[in-house]
Amino acid sequence: MRTRSAAGVAALIEAGGRPCTLIGDPGVRVGPDVVIDSRRSVPGALFVALPGEHADGHDFLDSAASLGAAAAIVTRQADAPLTQLICDDAQQGLTALARSLHAEARATGLQTVAITGSAGKTSTKDFLAQILAAAGPTVSPVGSFNNELGNPLTVCRIDEQTRYLVSEMGARAVGDVAYLCSIVHPSASIVLNIGTAHIGEFGSQTKIAEAKGEIVEALDADGWAVLNADDPLVDAMESRTRAHIARFTIGRTQPISAELVVRATDLRADDLARFSFTLSATGPSTETADQSAQVRLRLIGEHQVTDATAAATAALALGVPLETVASALCQAVALSRWRMELHELPSGAAVINDAYNANPESMAAALRTVAAIGERRRASNPDARTIAVLGDMLELGETSADRHRSIGRLAAELGFDEILALGEHAPDLVAGAEQVGGNAQISDARTVADSVELQSFDVVLIKASRGLRLEEVANRLVGGEE
Repeated sequence: MRTRSAAGVAALIEAGGRPCTLIGDPGVRVGPDVVIDSRRSVPGALFVALPGEHADGHDFLDSAASLGAAAAIVTRQADAPLTQLICDDAQQGLTALARSLHAEARATGLQTVAITGSAGKTSTKDFLAQILAAAGPTVSPVGSFNNELGNPLTVCRIDEQTRYLVSEMGARAVGDVAYLCSIVHPSASIVLNIGTAHIGEFGSQTKIAEAKGEIVEALDADGWAVLNADDPLVDAMESRTRAHIARFTIGRTQPISAELVVRATDLRADDLARFSFTLSATGPSTETADQSAQVRLRLIGEHQVTDATAAATAALALGVPLETVASALCQAVALSRWRMELHELPSGAAVINDAYNANPESMAAALRTVAAIGERRRASNPDARTIAVLGDMLELGETSADRHRSIGRLAAELGFDEILALGEHAPDLVAGAEQVGGNAQISDARTVADSVELQSFDVVLIKASRGLRLEEVANRLVGGEE
């Protein structure tokens, strides 16, 4: 945030809807950093003392002050050598501050894109951040900062130079996205897809669509709803907004009704499933009127085409020229770790670390991508194998066993030579694979890396929900050859 007095910060918190009492020097200069980890404090920083599972931020006020923090948002006054902004709830104080900072920046021209969907949010966010950065100063979340804490922390990174803000929004219940939009009022909202992630909490895809659609309901009439025309539940969200409508599609050439239509066609892939395509746009302005450009992505997987096209559509809706969009997509790299992260080993084998998270849709996309890579590799190296190290997909509720069996079956049908299953639902993954004659076995995270004997041109996929920490398996496989 822009550096300002402690009194000014307190006023912003109150304007954002939270009472705030200032104890200490009201004139001390605070900012630009806002941190929740005292160890990240720097001179001038605002430290937010949050309660945690194992520690209370109030116990680290002295530590934050010793590193230069100028002030802290607290829920109770403490004996510490820094100015204190007392709120009834420190996290809500941070939220109120972010709400005011965003309103202040929006009044002076900040444009914000909010992104939601069951899968692909982080990849789309990373594509969009790199497109918008080519057009002006941009702030985007680090990793998957997409909840009630990560959202306001990201907002607090904007300053008077910021032209664009990208906000990723997750949801575990109806009302979550609406709440995040009350902090970050979007100029454009992207809905990627309605899948089955968190279906155990929502109960049905219809309920998931109800929750995700809150992101377009938050738009003003002059905003843009960016909808996936290939997903019927998303496409139907047009009725829930007064905003302009932009639609994106992959492969379809038939007419689509919208003020802005963006297509990815003529998809082509190299032997590592890095896709090239034609990006075309038809829209209301000279910048988007019947134009096209060639794009060659550096990231692997056909699903990246959808994420890149969604990001392109939002950028075009905000007025970024197609030439700038296409150029940025060609140069875009992975900004977030453990998402289809490719490691090419000296032996010629490849490890694809997609261990950050998993749901049925992203698991299927990753399996299809790696199977396609294996097929291309076998064309020139017949002994090349595909190996899948798969773990639990969490939060699927009563459907969990069936969905794990389906994924095991898909891996076998795609021709994976070895399927190694880990976690509580490993028996279900194995059972699904064995139903169609697949080679699958239950393994253990501590030993699986040692059991995988990589040969030249083999391809290994590592994929599970975050709770299983399978990135450590990928690190051991990669480290064994580097």
